[in-house]
Amino acid sequence: MKVIPIRSEDNPLARLMAGDAPAPAPGPLVDRLGRAVHDLRISVTDRCNFRCVYCMPRSVFGKDYPFLPRAELLSFEEITRIVRLFAARGVRKIRITGGEPLLRKHLENLVEQLAAIGGLELTLTTNGVLLPRMAQTLKDAGLDRVTVSLDAIDDATFRRMNDADYPVASVLKGIEAAEAAGLAPVKINMVVKRGMNDHGVVDLARHFRGSGHIVRFIEFMDVGSSNGWKMDAVVPSREIIERIGAEFPLEQIDPNYTGEVAERWRYADGSGEIGVISSVTQAFCSTCTRIRLSTEGKLYTCLFADSGHDLRDLLRGDASDAELDRAIAAVWHARSDRYSEIRTANTARAHKIEMSYIGG
Repeated sequence: MKVIPIRSEDNPLARLMAGDAPAPAPGPLVDRLGRAVHDLRISVTDRCNFRCVYCMPRSVFGKDYPFLPRAELLSFEEITRIVRLFAARGVRKIRITGGEPLLRKHLENLVEQLAAIGGLELTLTTNGVLLPRMAQTLKDAGLDRVTVSLDAIDDATFRRMNDADYPVASVLKGIEAAEAAGLAPVKINMVVKRGMNDHGVVDLARHFRGSGHIVRFIEFMDVGSSNGWKMDAVVPSREIIERIGAEFPLEQIDPNYTGEVAERWRYADGSGEIGVISSVTQAFCSTCTRIRLSTEGKLYTCLFADSGHDLRDLLRGDASDAELDRAIAAVWHARSDRYSEIRTANTARAHKIEMSYIGG
């Protein structure tokens, strides 16, 4: 086995390379807090055609920003190899993210390779503007459904949020294309930031009420180090439910599965459901079952992580599947992340990986 230098002595991969990590037992992987890995999120590009203020602010991600060169990105074959190992360890849900994943050329080829593994739910998160020409191709390749980001239904607010002058209509056309292709129900994510788009919460709920699609309202999070996060910009999910419920009475319903991040609510008149994601005010770390694979092959065990664990060198250094499996197991077995449960003003200001780099 090729020895890969790892900087941190506390890195589980460093212990693995030193021969200090025991061979993992077969079956699902469980971390130090008893959480079994179930969801793998894969970033296929660090590039995006939007410059959303909470994710890739233009002041940081300007025209001269050094995005990753193509050679540093994992190939589709490398991604598929990793996914196959995770599937053998109990992962059943794969989410393809970015950046904007639809900017990755021939993405349908990756979807087709992952679908061939079998037993996986394949989903994708996108800003939606490229779906009109890609939705049917992705469905035919084996994609199950999509989540579309839409932070306002009124055009002026939406353009301020995406800071790339894309109109709401372009996203609505993408949602229509996804539905027509059979990628429905579409989940629609709105990141709510006080003073910027929170006035449109009820309007967005009203627009999609009765459509069969599910809108999820997400508290503005301190992901990365460049989005200017402050606690007073967070609109608590409880307030969002109160605003919508005042116009359209709501009833809370059970989660679809253990570890689901969205709290589910349905309209009392039966016209659909919405969700809220409360990672700031109601931390759900104790049931988190997600792991993330970055564009260039690092594993991140938390959305708020400050460092990852490199698998690319193993992939390109002739490591066997057994050795890769040991590396994956070492990372998850060492996991004890619970950032949202211990968030303070100091931890919120600490350096963290940008969301555009590892997906949402």
